[in-house]
Amino acid sequence: MKAFFEGIQSLFVDFLFVPMDFLRSLELTSWFGANILNWIFMAICASAMVYWILQLKEHKANNDEYQDTTAHSFFK
Repeated sequence: MKAFFEGIQSLFVDFLFVPMDFLRSLELTSWFGANILNWIFMAICASAMVYWILQLKEHKANNDEYQDTTAHSFFK
């Protein structure tokens, strides 16, 4: 059983975390380069939020929303 868990450790440490080790070593020379994944995720989240807000504005302008609180029987 110990060999099984050591195999999992080897998989993650020796193979799957190699890109993270590179980013950690890059931090000494370029902070922005080391945090590129964070910048990418923030850009994706910001663009998704802008898209969602624009869709909400469009539906509100067309009066497509049904905001009746009695739409479900458990709200009565």
